[in-house]
Amino acid sequence: MNEHFRVGLSPDFLDESGRNVWGDIGLEALDAAGLPWAYLRGSGPDELPAADIAGYDAVLFAAPAVTERSFSDEIEPPLILARFGVGYDTVDLDACTRRDVVVTITPDGARRPVAASALAMLLALQHRIVVKDRLVRTGRWADKTRWMGTGLTGRTVGVIGFGSVASDFAALIAPFSPRVLAYDPHRTRESAAEQGAELVTLDELLATADAVLVMAALTPETHHLIDERALNLMKPGAVLVNVARGPIVHEKALSAALADGRIAGAALDVFEHEPLATDSPLIAMDNVILSPHAVSWTDEMSLGNGSSAITAILDVYKGRAPRFVANREVLERPGFRRRLAERAERSAA
Repeated sequence: MNEHFRVGLSPDFLDESGRNVWGDIGLEALDAAGLPWAYLRGSGPDELPAADIAGYDAVLFAAPAVTERSFSDEIEPPLILARFGVGYDTVDLDACTRRDVVVTITPDGARRPVAASALAMLLALQHRIVVKDRLVRTGRWADKTRWMGTGLTGRTVGVIGFGSVASDFAALIAPFSPRVLAYDPHRTRESAAEQGAELVTLDELLATADAVLVMAALTPETHHLIDERALNLMKPGAVLVNVARGPIVHEKALSAALADGRIAGAALDVFEHEPLATDSPLIAMDNVILSPHAVSWTDEMSLGNGSSAITAILDVYKGRAPRFVANREVLERPGFRRRLAERAERSAA
């Protein structure tokens, strides 16, 4: 057992009985490498405090935020904070970089489960599955003629944010023979075309697509990207699916557009404020499908995210820069390079 490299796991992985709520996340890889690991018992669910991660070389975390309070001048921070997931909007990357701490995410572990969940939500919305389920449960069989669905074959599907998840989604939806439009300022027409999509402007996508899927990262540029103006550009029969981050969509404007019939429906796994308020108008709408930021939670995603995060931890343990780094500028900092080189020397000894 290598006592010189300790791995901590944030306590939100555990339920009240001490069971890992995610199931198998690949922790046996740490055991195989001889690295001791333990859950951070003192941490609260909202933030990783400096005192609780003290003494750990790596921390695998899911829900807690990482802020300036996660670091102290008196305590050397972990070398790596490995996030179990792809989002890092609750992580102060600048604070991590200043402390020579690398932050990693798990796009390879989440891409297929998130892509599959986006397709599932889109199909459920198009086929009115949730409403039809309610008809059966409430004995309203005769109302089924009011809820004709909409086929997906040959339709135009627009994807906002055409990264790895969206590329997988394009492959999954291909058997329906749709026209796939993509908006992503970081992609070229050629690279999008290789994945079966046409790169267009945001306005063209919104005005043309029968279904709009939000798969972009939350950044200052994408905050409220889908606002009242954007929703007004959409076709009256179009639907919106958001499996990315809630604040990308202006929720009040979306509620109004749905209530007025300016768009046909929405499927939302994420919201501006979570949990969603119990008095939200979205809850009472029959043309809306809601999920508690968990639609992609499957055993496949658990193991994929965990294995990806642990691979990053093992890379750092061996003195190698990990693959999926959120704060890439830290890789060039002398302090981080020194810490990683020292780690490589210990591993080789």
